[in-house]
Amino acid sequence: MSLWVNGDLMEADAATLSPFDHGFTVGDGVFETCKVAQGQAFALTRHIRRLQRSAAGLGLPEPDEELVRKGVAELLGANPSAGRLRITYTGGPGPLGSERGDVGTTLVLACTSGGAWEPSTKVSVVPWTRNEHSAVAGLKTTSYAENVVALSYAHDRGASEAIFANSQGALCEGTGSNIFLVVDAQLITPTLASGCLAGITRELVVEWSGAQEVDVDVDTLQSASEVFLTSSTRDVQAVHAVDDRLIDAVPGPLTTAARETFLQRSTADIDP
Repeated sequence: MSLWVNGDLMEADAATLSPFDHGFTVGDGVFETCKVAQGQAFALTRHIRRLQRSAAGLGLPEPDEELVRKGVAELLGANPSAGRLRITYTGGPGPLGSERGDVGTTLVLACTSGGAWEPSTKVSVVPWTRNEHSAVAGLKTTSYAENVVALSYAHDRGASEAIFANSQGALCEGTGSNIFLVVDAQLITPTLASGCLAGITRELVVEWSGAQEVDVDVDTLQSASEVFLTSSTRDVQAVHAVDDRLIDAVPGPLTTAARETFLQRSTADIDP
């Protein structure tokens, strides 16, 4: 598939980036992943807004929305079978250290064919925590080594996603997903103060389902009657096991309702 790099559409094997790019050397960058449906990026406006918020959080110049939209249109036009789009925005070439250079930022758009997730999955709670007080808490940065290690831990235990608590022991998020659970017949999800990412699918599910944002202990996962994950590629995915605990009757009624509502409304409006 083609790539779009700093304004130019090119084949993937012809694309080059500076080995001094801060996104590569120190993870000084932000990104977005969008689902692609019928040749269009889903919820693109919300994704661009979050890209801008993440960039501001790192102190990067605001990415040019018009340029991003132009690049998305050109890239998806050249790749009609795309199912997944990634927008990556970095500090650009800089010194071999934390200090930024003055060459300018880098903007790369890439896409793949995507793939379907299983209807339900297993998750594993990892022994490491999210720091809700971190300078980059809640930002979607390219510094993902922590997630790579956690996801490997989960895969070793037969799970497709790793779940973090924060430094206070409150339920936080997955490596690339948000988490919802049903407690006392109430659909809830951790608050943004927990340190979790403000997921786009999470945001829409809260708006469309009426889920409540509540801080709960991570151990609540062991008694919740329903659990599901949300992300741009998973949409709404039921959880049938949390570590060694199996959850009965998956998907449960509130998970089913959230999934059906999301499917109907996202199909009706590509950019809600």
